[in-house]
Amino acid sequence: MCIRDSINAEYGGTRSSMDRLVPLVAKLQEVLGIVGKLHLGQAVDLPQIVVVGSQSAGKSSVLENLVGHEFLPRGSNIVTRRPLVLHLFTSEEQYAEFGHLPDKQFTDFKEVLREIEAETDRVCGPSKGISAHPILLKIYSPKVLNLAMVDLPGITKVAVGDQPADIEVQIRKMILTYIQRPSAMILALTAANTDLANSDALKLAREVDPTGVRTIGVVTKLDLMDQGTHAGEILQNRTIPLRLGYVGIVNRSQKDIDQGKTIEQHLKSETEFVSGHPVYSQLQNVGAPQLGRFLNRELLRHIAAVLPDLKHRVVSQRDRHIAELDKMGDWKSHSVENRGRVLLQVLNKFCNAFNAMVEGKEHGGDLITGGARIGWIFTEVFKPAVEGLSPLQDLSDDELRMAMKNSTGIGTYLFTPELTFEMLVTKQLQMLEAPALQAAELVHNELLTVTQECAVLDVKNFQNLPEKVLVTVKTMLLEKMQHTTKMIRDLIAIELSFVNVDHPDFRRALESYQPGATEGKSGGLSLIHI
Repeated sequence: MCIRDSINAEYGGTRSSMDRLVPLVAKLQEVLGIVGKLHLGQAVDLPQIVVVGSQSAGKSSVLENLVGHEFLPRGSNIVTRRPLVLHLFTSEEQYAEFGHLPDKQFTDFKEVLREIEAETDRVCGPSKGISAHPILLKIYSPKVLNLAMVDLPGITKVAVGDQPADIEVQIRKMILTYIQRPSAMILALTAANTDLANSDALKLAREVDPTGVRTIGVVTKLDLMDQGTHAGEILQNRTIPLRLGYVGIVNRSQKDIDQGKTIEQHLKSETEFVSGHPVYSQLQNVGAPQLGRFLNRELLRHIAAVLPDLKHRVVSQRDRHIAELDKMGDWKSHSVENRGRVLLQVLNKFCNAFNAMVEGKEHGGDLITGGARIGWIFTEVFKPAVEGLSPLQDLSDDELRMAMKNSTGIGTYLFTPELTFEMLVTKQLQMLEAPALQAAELVHNELLTVTQECAVLDVKNFQNLPEKVLVTVKTMLLEKMQHTTKMIRDLIAIELSFVNVDHPDFRRALESYQPGATEGKSGGLSLIHI
């Protein structure tokens, strides 16, 4: 008999209408997950049961007992390396669906197990590292009750193999992230053959829920206690009291798993063990069916308790986003196929605003901005810098003499060699590169400023579009800046490669040259006496 059948038999097959709350919460979680990925709003914490326990507490066995199938990876060390968000739905059909594979139904739970392992390795890699990115799994079955649960990595103390040295800190941080939410119920698992006072799960639960109002204790492995001992005092909430109390269960042993004992056979064996025990047979909170009923009931109560606040937060976010959507204009009147045209119109407005600022049709108040500042850069920065360069800057008579000697080699000279002239001219031409590159950088920075200050209401109405536009324009401007820098250096290199002394400017200078005007002056390029 499955858990669902056991509970229906106990309650005459009735089903509370509140059961519909769990699928509603699951649907909300799926929608809000998409909202979170798109960064469209603040996270809304939804009611769910968070399973916490050490690696040897039997978390996998508890969850498989509730589902009625083997679907969780098993092994030594850390097996659960990502949070598993598990939604159980009562249904006539039996299948499973993953959040990352929404269009695929799994009817073989061995395939579910393999997919969990594959998806874990895809994010965490083949090592024993962990990741906070959850796996979403929905299971539909006539054997289950409506539940929303989260299975987390087991608490560990020492890193093993290639695990990170701070694995204990990472797991603790992940667990606290889930259980510190007021909307979360904590399912704290402790093995019956260990001291409850040393329970890692209860210790973590006490940190965030000191009064125990949302903590459910689960005592596992009742059949492994020493002969003559039992967990009756714990199950009667007398040892470490919790507001919601404790439930005891019997786990499948590794021997049972190796011998192929099914979940159905195990539940039957558990019922026989409990009914034959002098203490447990007198209690109403022992066994997997009782745990399923208890969790379903308490989850519904918890949802009902947090529902007003949950509704307020969801409605507030909905209204805020509706107001934002209304500012975007008539986008709702367009089909999905035609919304690209609406986006193109918005981007065109941005481009027009950008061009207007560069062309001077828009002004920036009391400051010189846009095209006016670009013109100011050329006239007030670049031009004075070029005009301030002296053709004879840093050229002394000694340097001129040395250049003339080096350019003649083993020969002698009477007049200034033309090769000396070209050597000195190319050296001075290189001084033009620095002010040209400076001007290009200043223009590039001003275009970036124009991009950031280009206020277009249609663009800013979208939450992600302004950032995307800014990144795209910055990337484009950076690419153009690289091309501009290369072009400036190429132009200087072209001038350096060949000095055209037949240029009209040289001819006019030669015609206006008066030998007596510069004779004997330092730095002259006329005949120099050595």
